[in-house]
Amino acid sequence: MKEKLRKQIKEKRTEITKEENRKKSKKIKERLLGLKEYRDAKIVLFYVSYDGEVFTHDMIKEALDDKKVVVPISNKKNCSLSLSMLENWEDLEEGSYGILEPRKDCIKEISIDEIDLIIVPGVAFDLNGNRLGHGKGYYDRLLEKTKAISIGLAFEFQIVKDIPTDGNDVPVDIIVTEERIIG
Repeated sequence: MKEKLRKQIKEKRTEITKEENRKKSKKIKERLLGLKEYRDAKIVLFYVSYDGEVFTHDMIKEALDDKKVVVPISNKKNCSLSLSMLENWEDLEEGSYGILEPRKDCIKEISIDEIDLIIVPGVAFDLNGNRLGHGKGYYDRLLEKTKAISIGLAFEFQIVKDIPTDGNDVPVDIIVTEERIIG
């Protein structure tokens, strides 16, 4: 069930053009930046988008001006994320899974306990905040360790009626699409 849904949504994601992705991502960015939870946060963990996800590169660049920005580093051995402060966009290079991560000489580790807000990727979300990721549990393991507010970013077509969940799945608090805020 999860695999089928994951495949369907990923296919839809490949069907939208880069221009359409950027246009919708800009609307999502404007909604996100207008949220009180975002405005009040001092330290924000952003995922660095890839593969047709909601485009976060501009959000991160903008946030670097007035917030402390943190980005994840994937550890493939144990499917976990370590976190690093990001001071300059140029400090990123292609890392695990082809996702931009801080270069080794730029890593400044930070504890999950210091994060105020987590911007979470997802393949799909439902109206209850349940999310379907890529199936490895990276973000579920991270989210279960924190009280920080979590916000999922999604295109409207990624919102589905119901996502099957199990005991390892951790929902997000808020979802932002180009059309609405859920949560």
